[in-house]
Amino acid sequence: MEKRVKLRRYFPGANSAYGFYSFFDQIIGPEARRIFIIKGGPGVGKSTFMSKLGKEMLDLGYFVEYHHCASDSESLDGLVIPSLRVAFLDGTSPHIVDPQYPGAVDQIIHLGEYWSTDGIMESKEAIVKLSAEIKRTFKNVYRHLSPARLYLEGMESLYSIDGAFDRSLLDRLCLELLEEIFTGKTVPKKVGKVRRLFASAITPQGMVNFLDTLVSGYSNIYILQGDFGAGMSEVVERIVDTGKLRGYYIEAYHCGLNPAKVEHLVIPELGVAVIMSKEPHYYNNSGARRVIDTRELAAPFSPQLQAEKEEFFLNYRSALKSAIGFLVKAKSLHDELEHYYIPHMNFEEIDCIRREIMHKVRNM
Repeated sequence: MEKRVKLRRYFPGANSAYGFYSFFDQIIGPEARRIFIIKGGPGVGKSTFMSKLGKEMLDLGYFVEYHHCASDSESLDGLVIPSLRVAFLDGTSPHIVDPQYPGAVDQIIHLGEYWSTDGIMESKEAIVKLSAEIKRTFKNVYRHLSPARLYLEGMESLYSIDGAFDRSLLDRLCLELLEEIFTGKTVPKKVGKVRRLFASAITPQGMVNFLDTLVSGYSNIYILQGDFGAGMSEVVERIVDTGKLRGYYIEAYHCGLNPAKVEHLVIPELGVAVIMSKEPHYYNNSGARRVIDTRELAAPFSPQLQAEKEEFFLNYRSALKSAIGFLVKAKSLHDELEHYYIPHMNFEEIDCIRREIMHKVRNM
């Protein structure tokens, strides 16, 4: 079983090879009692609003989920207090969120009501120009992430060559792990559910992951090591599918570059975590139950194929580095844009609203 922890961190969205990819609908499910959707422009304090609420709830002893922004890993896009079934969401672009059940579940907090429109209008030309440049810069981010994915697929393709990878051994490994994880465990009398998020993201701060917070409290940690294409993602996906069929609640964490692939999972009811430790998110845990290297299921590459693999890898790293460079530029532009809003915000009134919301949440 999972030991009690106070905080977990996730990314609900990712800068992927396909553009911005969102799992915002997975931040909180239909069981939500209250969802506060925060609207407003750059620099109005949406992330700060959630951060302060989160800290207060942590200080009160509540378990809290921080959902970080892939365009700035130090900012929040969401906050969840699971025991209260309450969530706060950034409802602005690129993850626009609108109320599904206005008044009954959803409430909009519009921080734009606390700014001086006249002051902001004075900078209209600069704001429009900066906003257009930010959009153009993000397009360049995705222009580099797309070939990065293709170079990874080039590396993966090497394992599909006849004789390069023993799939029968992979099947045997999967059966062994499924038996070890599920045999003898009580099968829940409910429909299984999979919650999908990101544990890592490509950000202006580089490759950022929150694996430490995701496995904290789990007693059965399995670490998968290996190369791209050496079967790790397939192992994780088979465990996810089996766990769901058996009625368990599972959290599946997808690849930020290619969201079609699942990289990690946790099964809270069993205290199980399966983590892929590879470029670009290596994970070491001396207390892991098992460390499995799927490269042991493959034959050594010939010098020619090894050279091909290394060329793919260098090109992948170069494309990724360029994409991160454009993310750094986009963040710098966004920071500049915020400066046109911050001086015209009434943050004292926003703090009053936050205290009112906090009182409402605590008394639910």
